[in-house]
Amino acid sequence: MSGAELRTALKVHRAMRDLTQADLAALAGLTRKSINAIETGKMVPSVVLALKLAKVLQVPVESLFSLVEP
Repeated sequence: MSGAELRTALKVHRAMRDLTQADLAALAGLTRKSINAIETGKMVPSVVLALKLAKVLQVPVESLFSLVEP
């Protein structure tokens, strides 16, 4: 699985709920900068963080994050 990249739909799900990055950060106990870094692919969330974001957005974690093979 070497070379796989993480694709995120976090921004899409956040926008569907009319949440700002700051709103989502507050709900998840993070900073707005962390949400931005995840959405732009500069940060790969831990499993715990990914599950927390999925819980806050009330979606399966697989709908937020997926692997893209090269």
